[in-house]
Amino acid sequence: MKILALDLGKFNSVACYFSSKSRRSKFLTTPTTRKHLDVIFSDCDADLVVMEACGPSGWINDLAQQHGLKTLVCSTNEEAWRWANVKRKTDKDDALKLARMAAMGELKAVHTPSPEHREFRSLVKYRKTLDQRINKTKNTIRAWFVNHGIEIASGEKAWHTGREKINSFRKSLADCDDGELWKGQLDIELTILDLLTKQLDGVVKRLEAIGKQDERIKRIRTIPGVGPRTAEILVACIDDANRFDNGRQVSAYFGLVPRQYQSGETDRNGRITKRGNPLARTILVECAWASLRYNPWAKGVYERICGKQKTRKKKAAIALARKLAVIAWAMLRDGTDWDPNKMIDVTKSFGGKLPIDEQDLRSMPKKECRHKRKRRLAKARKASAPVQDNVNGSPRQDQPVKSKGELSRTKPMPDTSTKRKSRRRSDSVNKRASVDTKPRRARKPVSRT
Repeated sequence: MKILALDLGKFNSVACYFSSKSRRSKFLTTPTTRKHLDVIFSDCDADLVVMEACGPSGWINDLAQQHGLKTLVCSTNEEAWRWANVKRKTDKDDALKLARMAAMGELKAVHTPSPEHREFRSLVKYRKTLDQRINKTKNTIRAWFVNHGIEIASGEKAWHTGREKINSFRKSLADCDDGELWKGQLDIELTILDLLTKQLDGVVKRLEAIGKQDERIKRIRTIPGVGPRTAEILVACIDDANRFDNGRQVSAYFGLVPRQYQSGETDRNGRITKRGNPLARTILVECAWASLRYNPWAKGVYERICGKQKTRKKKAAIALARKLAVIAWAMLRDGTDWDPNKMIDVTKSFGGKLPIDEQDLRSMPKKECRHKRKRRLAKARKASAPVQDNVNGSPRQDQPVKSKGELSRTKPMPDTSTKRKSRRRSDSVNKRASVDTKPRRARKPVSRT
């Protein structure tokens, strides 16, 4: 078997031609460009092209497949890559190790998404990058105001209603004196903040346009508590749901499973592994906390795992995040939307216990958007308004309402004449003045020792 192993680099790469039959190897150093690699793939007659998963491995894998070559993209996080007591490490040694492990079948292939999905995944990640840059700029601006003893609004108010106060201190750097150079820096940072905010809005609009056309994102958003950003990240990470055999592989892929140490009679579970995409793991935990407000099933799972113990709140949130990831994967695999009845049937199939009552779970309403939720709550308030009026003492709906004429007969109209009002005020003042009141006794001074 002839193997072409590539140790990819930013500028230069090392190609190792290895024959598993003769155990001989030949090396070639080439620039990491499309032109040079195209020549190598067209001239080689290798049975397998092996490379490590990195930034340029996507387009290099596509280029090799265009030449009809079988490829294997492996992860460097596997146990086979952990070398100890290595006295020399070079690109040639890495390429040779890559070829030898491929010949022995010790490498595990990773999923390589399509070029379109790689661009979508990159855009999802870039949105978070822009968000982090905006937060960093805001924190820099707040630090300047704190260092100069100037108070500004807290939270998001500072960037909406309190923006006028912040803009009042900005000044061009060329017009600043020696004692107010920070105002020139403020002007530069505010310009950058406005530009980043505008670019972030454009990225979000593009992602929303993609989400309206992608059925997978629409399907995941049917889960109560899961918003568009979480659905986008889950679709970007999972991609092909059929590449996972079970939910345990999905949990391990997101790094939401505990570390295991087993030796003899010792079998200990530690913290979660945190392997995989950190952005997806972070957004899943945030989604787990948010789903407690909108998803009764999620709240039941959380309370069952938490057990009303303060020390288990974070563990319960991580466990709920893992369940949400597995449910999203199962929905993508089966092509079905969120259905509480199906969850009940699956739980009963293996004798599991439901987190909440079966009737409450079956009667769960479908997920509604923010505007529908506001309209539903407004209708509920209107329906309960007459009941509240009865409690406060207002007339009931069944009692006849008196007309203006009847009210005028039963209740005298108040006197709005200014002359009468002034007379009453003067009479009351004279009465108070005519009353003979005894002078108050002075209190004894209290000595303070």
